[in-house]
Amino acid sequence: MTLQPLVPGAWYLPGAVNSVVLEDGQGGALLVDTGLDEGHARKLLRALDGAGLRPTAVLNTHSHADHHGGNTTVLRRWPDLEVWAPPLEAAIIAHPMLEPLGLFGARPPRELQTKFLLAPASPARPLPGTGPLILGGVPLELLDVPGHALQMVAVRCGELLYAADALFGPEALAKHPLTFCADSAAQKASAAALGALAGVQVTLPGHGAPTADLPGLAAANLAAYDRTTAAVQAAVAAAPGTVDELLARVCVALGLTMTGPGAVVLNRAVVSAHLTEGLEGGRVALSVDGQRLLFTLA
Repeated sequence: MTLQPLVPGAWYLPGAVNSVVLEDGQGGALLVDTGLDEGHARKLLRALDGAGLRPTAVLNTHSHADHHGGNTTVLRRWPDLEVWAPPLEAAIIAHPMLEPLGLFGARPPRELQTKFLLAPASPARPLPGTGPLILGGVPLELLDVPGHALQMVAVRCGELLYAADALFGPEALAKHPLTFCADSAAQKASAAALGALAGVQVTLPGHGAPTADLPGLAAANLAAYDRTTAAVQAAVAAAPGTVDELLARVCVALGLTMTGPGAVVLNRAVVSAHLTEGLEGGRVALSVDGQRLLFTLA
């Protein structure tokens, strides 16, 4: 597989997660997100070789395993590369057990210690900030886009925007009606802010194909997030419930069938995030009744 062009000096390797390659103009390139596993990372390294490029640094936009699972493969070949990520995300990348631990709430069972939730550890360094920066010899602008993860960055290089998982392509939105988030209110704010950016000609989501229609992509994401909020609110309105009871109702409403433990804990987190948004917006109330944590209409 070869690198696909985005704008001059910028490429991407398509996959379940996209990897972005930003040239420094001297035969080097910054790698943005290395994919889920060794297989994707090997494809990325072969594509770099085919383009006559060598990596100068790695930027992980956030700490989910599918975006940094390839780091260790890249570092085996290029051990002196610096790996950068937002501060909280860098801590999780360096200590990846924190991801399934946070989802499960305790030491996770082996069924939740899969490559989709538990990537190999890599020595990520906290980014010095956002805004205009030079990483791996490449001038770029990092944008704060929290929500999908507690700290996440999108990458802008002139007319190119790599939105990471602040925006999803249409197929990903359809496949995952409960779009993952740690903070649904922030997720919506980030999508809206990206949709209002001026001067962007090409937008690449973390999952999906590039598009010239940034406002349309942002609107589709916002509509999907609002559907989840409405489904969670309707589940609460039906009857008081625990997170798991509400999750079951939401899945029925959205036509979603969960078949594995990973899907359950991920979707449970999404419902929890939208419940927190409801609590903070005064639409939902929280109580303890019958030894259960219950959510009700406010």
